[in-house]
Order: sequence, then C-alpha cells, then structure tokens
Amino acid sequence: MTISIRLSEDVEKQLERLARETGQTKEFYVHQFIAQGLQDREDYNLAADIAARVRSGEEAVYSLAEVRKDLGLDD
Repeated sequence: MTISIRLSEDVEKQLERLARETGQTKEFYVHQFIAQGLQDREDYNLAADIAARVRSGEEAVYSLAEVRKDLGLDD
C-alpha cells in the first residue's frame, strides 16, 4: 500500500539527516516509526482495557506478597 503524507520542513530535515547518517532510507524509518506507533497504541489499549476491568472488579488483582508466596519465593 502506498500512502502520501505531508511532513513539516523540520520533520523532513530530521528524517533526511537520520537516513543520511545511518545509510537507511527515509521509507525504512517511516515504516519503523509507524509500526512502533501501532504497537504502542495496541499496548495502550490493552492496558486501558485491563485497568477498566480492575476498576470494575472484573479482573483479579494480587499483591506482590501473594505472588511471591504462591510461587514459593519466600520459603
């Protein structure tokens, strides 16, 4: 898929400098930044979902002491 985006002059210069200094293409970095941004968003959505379930009492919560005891770490 091809996408066209308009970058500010400052961002374009930063991207060009990064590509030049590393020998990678601008497209490589744009792809990497988008992929990482999507992963970060998915992680955020998952965390927000779990936090909402914890607040509503739907998700179990354990203290560190309980986890250590259950794992036999405090013998």
